[in-house]
Order: sequence, then structure tokens, then C-alpha cells
Amino acid sequence: MYKKTLYLECFSGISGDMTVASLLDLGADQKILTQALDSLKVDGYDIKIGRTQKCGIDACDFDVILHQDEHHHHHHDHSHDHEHDHEHYHDHVHRNVYDIYKIIEESEISHRAKEISKNIFNVVAKAESKAHGIDIEKVHFHEVGAVDSIVDIVATAVCIDNLNIDEVVVSKLYEGSGHVSCQHGIIPVPVPAVTNIVIDNSLPIKITDAKGEMITPTGAAIAAALKTRDSLPENYKIRKVGIGAGKKDFERANILRAFIIEEVHSNSNNDEIWVLETNLDDCTGENLGFTMEKLIEGGARDVFYTPIFMKKNRPAYKLSILCEEDKIKSMESIVFKNTTSIGIRKYRTNRTILKRETINVNTKYGTVRVKVCYFENDKYYYPEYEDVRNICDKLSLSFKTVYDEIKLT
Repeated sequence: MYKKTLYLECFSGISGDMTVASLLDLGADQKILTQALDSLKVDGYDIKIGRTQKCGIDACDFDVILHQDEHHHHHHDHSHDHEHDHEHYHDHVHRNVYDIYKIIEESEISHRAKEISKNIFNVVAKAESKAHGIDIEKVHFHEVGAVDSIVDIVATAVCIDNLNIDEVVVSKLYEGSGHVSCQHGIIPVPVPAVTNIVIDNSLPIKITDAKGEMITPTGAAIAAALKTRDSLPENYKIRKVGIGAGKKDFERANILRAFIIEEVHSNSNNDEIWVLETNLDDCTGENLGFTMEKLIEGGARDVFYTPIFMKKNRPAYKLSILCEEDKIKSMESIVFKNTTSIGIRKYRTNRTILKRETINVNTKYGTVRVKVCYFENDKYYYPEYEDVRNICDKLSLSFKTVYDEIKLT
């Protein structure tokens, strides 16, 4: 089975209901979701799952409708006021984050879904406590306690678990501008809780000229808690797409697209490698030799020096290193610590490599390792230098004699 990576494309912001809708559209099991929510000790709401259109695009719509609510409760319509004006339905239920952890723990959802839910709530709780300037246990969220936030967050966690997502990449979060009204008055967009989440979790954000709030605290927390890698893989295939509708209408389609992608490892003979270079005009030969040893021990694919002339016609050397991307930092560190270099140039390049393998060949001198390279229909054999040398030393033979003898075998 391939590793399933989820990519959330937040070009119209992100909210809890948009996320759940996009995951349902990707094929998360509705029945499992309903059972999971039924096992929560939370009531006073109904769920509606349907289809709607946004700028002519068909999208899934997930709606939490609170009871005693005359009109449909589109819970991201007026930003945060919804999170405060339901107290009269809930007999003034004020839950703090620990009450919510307890509700999650006592539900019948999978262990992984419980962990994901708690991580998301933790992100929201921290951000709200910072926004209001109070301790985390004192955050008696109308916000987080709001039934719809609990439902959105647990539903997201259950769907992620149900879809067996391994990794999550989140795009830049697009946000509107201006102000929105909340229980305490009129506040700027992005609202303080969202700003805190973006800062605490270093999420990239882009402010657009759309008026109003596109990122809700729940949405930002979902992005922060789910994200496992910063960028899309270099090569991938899109396996599936799910589209979740937002409740508002902006000029641009208010949808969240969720893609399941599969990373493609190119196994052709085209390969990528990084080249690091630096010019050294005042390093001794010993110093250069030592540095090369260290770089090779450190996992460089190849290291070489090229004689060059630098300013004032000084003879010097260019140090070149070929290495994998994840070795760049350690290679640079070796160069800076062991040479007089004050700057390293680097670039990614492609190479064509022959398929190769090492085989053991029985010769009259004993077993010798031979490197075999394949190109089109040809095979090339290269006996391993160290093995040839050992035979030469042992039997006092010339290099050429042994080498040719092995190639004949």
C-alpha cells in the first residue's frame, strides 16, 4: 500500500466544517462518523450532510445545527458571535479544555482519533488563553465549549483516522481582512486566536482583500495539529480530491480542497544530487586532505579539488562536494569548521546514473568483489580496487596482471 499523504489547499481559508466536509467528500465513512459522534456525551445538536454549489462547483456541505435554533445554524456565518450566543441553549454549560478531554476520553472513538482530537483542542486552548490573557484552565470557552467546535474537531479526527492518512501537507492559509463582530465588540481579522495559532505553529499565511474572516480558530488549529510536513513532495500523483464548502460566499469559490496524493520516487536512471562548492586560497595541503576525509566519512557521495587561480593570480583550490539533500547541513558544518571558507555555493543538479551492483566473483586468487554497470544491453565489469591491491600485495604481482586476470574470469 502506498503512503497516503493528505494535502489541504486552503486558498479560501479553513474552518472545522469545511475540513469535515472535504474529508467526507474524499470518502471518509459517514456511518463510522455518525457512530463516533453518537458516542460523545454531548447533545443539543443535529448534523446535516448534503451537497451545495460554490461558484458553480459541486461540494460537500457539513452542518452542525444547534437545537432551539429557529434558522439553520450556519456556524461560521458571523464569525465568533456564534460561539458566544448559545449559552441559553446549553444552560450555561462552560467547559474548559480538561472537561473536553474527558468527553473525548470517554467516547468510543479509536485511540488515534482521541489523540488527534486532543492535539487540536490543545492548540485552540493555548491560543485562546493567550488571546484573553488568562491561564489555560481558566479558559472557559464559550468558544471551545461550543458544541459545534467539539463536533467539528472530533469529526475531523475520526475522518483522518478512517482514511488512514499518514502525512499531511497544508498550503499557505489565505485570510480575509477587515473586522468582524464578536460578543465583546468588533475585532480585527485575522482574529487574535487565529493569529496566535499561526505564530505558535509557524504556519504561512496570506492576507487577501476579501472582506471578512476566512480562517476560524478551529480551522487554524486543525491545520496546525494535522500538519506533518512543510511542502509537497517533488514528484507526486493525485489519487483523489474531496471538496468541502464554506458557509459564506466570497468572490472566489469558498471551498477547501483535500487531495490524497502519492509520492512518486523516480527510479529511472535520472537522479538528483546537490553540489556544494567553495574556493580556498589559503588552506594547507594537510588541511585539505583532512577535510576531504571528514566529508567522505560524513556521507558525501564524492569530494574533489580542482586547481584554480583566484584574485591577484593566487593559486588556489575549488572544493566540490556531491551529496544528498539531507546531508547539506552536516557537509557545510564540516567545511566551515575545518577550512578557511567563508561561503558555500550550492545547487541541485540532475545526473544520469547507470544501474549498478556489486557481485562476488571466484577467481584463482580467491573471491573478489566486482562492480557491474548496465547500459542499454551492455554490461561493464570493474574489479574493486581494494581487493585487487590486497592480492597484488600478498602475491607480489603487478596491478595490471591481477586486474586483467579477474576481468577474464
